[in-house]
Amino acid sequence: MLRGTVKTSDVESPGHLGELLDRCAYLADEGLATAAFLALRMGRPLLLEGEAGVGKTELARTLATVLGAPLIRLQCYEGLDGPQVLYDWDFARQLLHLKAAEASGITDAARLEGEVYDRRFLIARPLLKAVETQPSVLLVDEVDRADVEFEAILLEVLSDFAISIPELGTVRAQSPPVVVLTSNRTRELHDALRRRCLYHWLEHPSFEREVTILLRRLPGCSRSLAEQVAGAAGRLREAGLVKPPGVAESLDWAEALLTLGARELDPGLAAATLGALLKHREDHETVLGNGFFDVSRG
Repeated sequence: MLRGTVKTSDVESPGHLGELLDRCAYLADEGLATAAFLALRMGRPLLLEGEAGVGKTELARTLATVLGAPLIRLQCYEGLDGPQVLYDWDFARQLLHLKAAEASGITDAARLEGEVYDRRFLIARPLLKAVETQPSVLLVDEVDRADVEFEAILLEVLSDFAISIPELGTVRAQSPPVVVLTSNRTRELHDALRRRCLYHWLEHPSFEREVTILLRRLPGCSRSLAEQVAGAAGRLREAGLVKPPGVAESLDWAEALLTLGARELDPGLAAATLGALLKHREDHETVLGNGFFDVSRG
């Protein structure tokens, strides 16, 4: 099948889904492909946990590409509430409508109330947008950064993919969206939300898988450079850094090296491009002071 023409019912097996993801340059291992396949076929949300940069968000993006569906992203943060994630009324447009009606001589209060709470004045936030859009992929990114109260809102929507709007009634999804939740485990999620989801923990990739990812995502990258980047990134993940590099950082680093015309990794160029790989001053000091870019070690 061609990319962008696949329905969830067309995905025959975890292996088939793995092939479809591979065509979009996302290399999923058997465990992740199985978890994603079950989420598609069972209509259940998929909760992905793991270190930052291991490919949680990218899986949702790639599933949207495979399915030819819009990606609706809800980036979580502290203080999220109902109007920010469900829906809100466009008060400015409602007020303009009332003024226009008044200028036209309309005084029927019941009629005006019915008109200002028409669907055209409703602003669909990510959760309502996902319920109304078929097909769609809903990405609830970094759900651990939101408050516990947000989990209650999310759980209610995920239970039956319906949203109650007092002025309009209940909006229910004709078919559930594909839902991917990601968490970096900055706090523990409530058990009620976990029970609603299928679950998978994403590890950092093996050396060979990371080399393959680099070669697939960066066609201009030589195998030698990919192996050196993957080897260095793997060692740094075991070095007790404040923020070990994920695959996303490995890709950024390799791309930075390629931009500078590198075919091999040498200590000077590695140090000069370190900002693409590590994002904390303490990590820079640790790496530069311990000879991590001696490529003969990797």
